Amino acid sequence: MKILLVEDDENLADVISETLLHHHYLVEHAGDGQQGLDLAELFPYDLILLDVCLPSVDGLKICKRLREQSNRTPILLMTGEYSRRSIVAGLDAGADDYLAKPIDLEELLARIRALLRRRKDQVSPVIEWGLLCLYPSKCQVTYGGDLIHLTAKEYELLELFLRNPDRIYSQSLLLDRLWSFEDTPSENAVRTQIKGLRQKLKKAGAGEMIETLYGLGYRLKTQPKQEKPLPQLAKAWAKSREKYLQRVKTLETAIVTLRSDPTARDSYTQAQREAHTLAGSLGSFGLKIATQFCRQIEDKLQHNPIPFDFLQSLLINLGQQLEVTEDSSPDSSELATDLPGPPKNIQKTPYILMISSDRTLTDTLTQAIQGQKMDTDTAFTLEQAKSAIAQSPPDLILLDLRLPQSLKFLADLNQRTPPIPVVVLSETDTFSQRLQVARLGGLGFLPHPIEPQRAIATLQKILDPSSLPLARLLVVDDDTEILDLLTHLLEPWGFILYPLHDPQQFWDTLERVKPDLLLLDIKMPHVSGIELCQIVRSDPDWGDLPILMLSAYRTPEIVQQVFLTGADDYIQKPIVAPELLARILNRLERRNFWHKLTTFMGNRRWGR
Repeated sequence: MKILLVEDDENLADVISETLLHHHYLVEHAGDGQQGLDLAELFPYDLILLDVCLPSVDGLKICKRLREQSNRTPILLMTGEYSRRSIVAGLDAGADDYLAKPIDLEELLARIRALLRRRKDQVSPVIEWGLLCLYPSKCQVTYGGDLIHLTAKEYELLELFLRNPDRIYSQSLLLDRLWSFEDTPSENAVRTQIKGLRQKLKKAGAGEMIETLYGLGYRLKTQPKQEKPLPQLAKAWAKSREKYLQRVKTLETAIVTLRSDPTARDSYTQAQREAHTLAGSLGSFGLKIATQFCRQIEDKLQHNPIPFDFLQSLLINLGQQLEVTEDSSPDSSELATDLPGPPKNIQKTPYILMISSDRTLTDTLTQAIQGQKMDTDTAFTLEQAKSAIAQSPPDLILLDLRLPQSLKFLADLNQRTPPIPVVVLSETDTFSQRLQVARLGGLGFLPHPIEPQRAIATLQKILDPSSLPLARLLVVDDDTEILDLLTHLLEPWGFILYPLHDPQQFWDTLERVKPDLLLLDIKMPHVSGIELCQIVRSDPDWGDLPILMLSAYRTPEIVQQVFLTGADDYIQKPIVAPELLARILNRLERRNFWHKLTTFMGNRRWGR
């Protein structure tokens, strides 16, 4: 905030300037009335501190002159004459407030804050942006209740952006607003201060709050809007949303009880459990902001004393994030592509589109594919391919990279919803070429020239879902919403899921289901996933069963305990669907490999 101080008493001006600078205000001083009037007419200020009795031009005339020019900058008059008549004269001249000398510095600061709040129509002494709070009275900034240590200029930058969230500030404008006329540095100083502020905000967890608009300047990012679940999980979320809202109410009730009685251990345990469960579950639906609020609540519950006022604010924000309308349908541009689609139940003959200008190649492959229960079509140019895809999207594309713009076409295909699997054919068989194709979304790479049977084998491998193992999965988690989510994610892939929310029924269910793989939550009431893993590993019949552990915790101690207990893998909540699927398939494939190897070695031993 930039303040113009017009005061002819040098000693008083020095005291006021030092006080204001200590509270992160930028001060420019004028020693007489004419100089003060010239500065006020030339430069923008957030507030003017104006002595009444001044050389050249007195304070009342300056005040009237500025108001006649429609200058609405707040003006605080200072004078040694504190009478009703002088107060009325000052206010009639256009002043916003009046302060008598000798100046009480605390009162001066309070009146400045009040005028600045009034100008910005702010009734709260705190400026908030999500979980970030700026306290002008204390010149402090916190994020999630934790103090962020900023330099004076970083604080001034942040306050300027927060008070003017929709305004774009160029580097030259920031120099005018945050540096005095006599102490203006180069524009590099602005970039340095912005960089330092961004780093500290990011380290505190606030992310990228300040965005760069190239050619224009800097602006505060708009606050994150209410999230929607991932489009492919919208139905599962609609089914579970009310249950999660009830969990939030349960969490709020436990915190209210704990606030009235800090010794209520049951309420404390319940609050910790609900916050932890919500943090692990909501992110699996793609609700990242809500997950962040839950983690903040879980963290603040461990503080002593517990910041109950801040917890209440977090609960309100959490509830607002979960109030997603059930009939809101995402735009096609919002559809996520990171979740792989389930294998198609192929009832019809798969349709392959070959895109190549090499007629000899396409004729050879078409002839070889005949009798393989696959239909083919050929596009000799990318324009023909686009037309064919628009009319009837193929199940798989074979793309010849010798065509111009073929890599860009591959990237465009990967952006489709749902994407079409693409196998590329390339004359350049190098690691860099394969890496580039993989990054653009290609699922297969065939060097040219190639034997037709090898090409057919690659196409069949991608098209045929029978290579995916049909497996029984026993999932143990006390969060029934997570069980529903995992069922929704994994059953379309052909897995048979057996969800179990009561770990005390684990052994009977294990014996009855005879699963091919276990998914165990770590933190559950009565029996933990770690203990269940120990029980399984100690049994001769089930000791080699693949076990994947699920947890919202990621501390080194937890991870070490997971693997020391004998688990095969660790999956952190919130669950990322592609990662979950890849880890499950990986473990099942390894188990199948070891079973085959064991059988082979046994047959060799007995001479079979």
